[in-house]
Amino acid sequence: MAIEFGKPNDNPSMLQMFTRYKAWANNISFEAMSEIPPAELVKLHKATFGSIIHTMNHTYVVDDIFKAHLEGGKHTYSARNTETSPPLNDLRQMCEEMDRWYIAQADQFDDRQLAEIIEFEFVGGGKGTMSRMEIFLHIVNHGTYHRGMISSMMQQIPVFTAANDLPVFLRDVWHAG
Repeated sequence: MAIEFGKPNDNPSMLQMFTRYKAWANNISFEAMSEIPPAELVKLHKATFGSIIHTMNHTYVVDDIFKAHLEGGKHTYSARNTETSPPLNDLRQMCEEMDRWYIAQADQFDDRQLAEIIEFEFVGGGKGTMSRMEIFLHIVNHGTYHRGMISSMMQQIPVFTAANDLPVFLRDVWHAG
């Protein structure tokens, strides 16, 4: 099922825009990654998570951790990444499903629910508290940060992605038509 990136209604919230932006930008990154030879996806770089695929996997893991926090449940992670990353097509499907989940949540929460404080344990230890809105903003910002790392690693191949910046999304998708 394709993700609809455009406006969901005549008066969308900023959160609805940001979750759709995140999904759109992930799609652009995955499109570019699908053109890269598999060996380049796992090639080690001087980067926090080592490779293109492992960096994208990290963003999925963090999305999943915070999904569990938002649902009031427990996650199964003991680190901010898994030992290995799934194949690219599997990871893409997982991320698309996760993006659909975040979009659906953004479409249903009201201001009172978004202000609700969520208490959780950080994977690395220590207590955390964030409002639902702060969690959403973290997820969007976190993904943007790591897609930038991925773009930098891809440029070393050299492969260049289409622009996936917020102003491009606003121009080409959100305000289009």
